[in-house]
Amino acid sequence: MDKKIVDLVSTEMKGKIDEEIVNMTFTKNFRSATAEEWYIFLKNYKDPKTGGAAGKAIIHYDLQGNRDIFINTTIIMDDPMLYKNEWQPLLYAICDELINRLVGYANTLLAVHAGENSYEAEYVR
Repeated sequence: MDKKIVDLVSTEMKGKIDEEIVNMTFTKNFRSATAEEWYIFLKNYKDPKTGGAAGKAIIHYDLQGNRDIFINTTIIMDDPMLYKNEWQPLLYAICDELINRLVGYANTLLAVHAGENSYEAEYVR
């Protein structure tokens, strides 16, 4: 019988993903009534200019009393290593984990800015 399941992420990449997610931290930089800004710290990636956070997440809440309104989230990565196409699975996993931790189960519109790996997504419960 031929193997019908294909692993889209190599074992090596899975190890890198696990390492970054386990060691990922973030701190809140700014909060207003409708927005939060979080700095994202990764083990192996940093802002090349400052040596600090690898990126930031901006979460904008549209608080109109309607539970069906989407939360707008923008993630901006500053480390150009994450712009390379070969790191796309790593970036997707990091962003997915950030949404799970920072926004939770709310309906979310996501925009990720990371060079070639930039993308948009919707998270719907």
